[in-house]
Amino acid sequence: MAELTGEAKQRYVAGLFAGIAGRYDLMNTLMTGGRHLAWKETTARLASQGLTGPALDVATGTGDLALALARRPGIDRAVGLDLLPQMVEQARAKAATKGLAEKTDITVGDAMMLPFPDDSFVCVTSGFSLRNMPDLTGALAEMARVAQPGGRIAILELTPMKGGPWAALFRFYFHRAVPLMGRLVAGNASAYTYLPRSVDYFPDADTLAGMLSGRGLIDVGYRRMGLGAVCLHWGIKPPR
Repeated sequence: MAELTGEAKQRYVAGLFAGIAGRYDLMNTLMTGGRHLAWKETTARLASQGLTGPALDVATGTGDLALALARRPGIDRAVGLDLLPQMVEQARAKAATKGLAEKTDITVGDAMMLPFPDDSFVCVTSGFSLRNMPDLTGALAEMARVAQPGGRIAILELTPMKGGPWAALFRFYFHRAVPLMGRLVAGNASAYTYLPRSVDYFPDADTLAGMLSGRGLIDVGYRRMGLGAVCLHWGIKPPR
């Protein structure tokens, strides 16, 4: 189902993730050995560097990246938006537990039609969510629209790997071990079968960088992490 697009993909993905919201954090920790939190901290640090004002995390899930933004110097408020009320509930509870409820606003909303005016945020992020968008180009356009001129967009995402021994090992782990883990831990093999397939259909790092440039962003770049399986992209909305 990773090859779906448009509303059909949005409905399919929403159904999958609504069913695993309660085990989402545990699965992320198991799949990455806990590294996903460090990657999100790196993303928040890069996204907010030298900027002052509000930040937005698109498709925030259980809110880890939004909370990382809220902890950054210069960020006076972090907004986390997700399509699924089940994820928003988890994120709000996490913000309260970590003492960050006053600096965060976790809300239900659609990444394809962000409910914010143009030029609203000094930085806009997404973490492991763009693969799930029904229209990648449209999602990038919305992120760019709500970023302030001179603001930064940062995208943390799994990325297709080129050939080689590590790529083969990663593919075996992702396509065989992760679905089994999903069935045993989350009680949902389908969601974690979709996950590796969604990477297969996602643009590689160079292509995604080109798409960011195509949206008019400048100073576009990327950095590989997770032995090459994870990529952090960034770009700046041109100042007026």
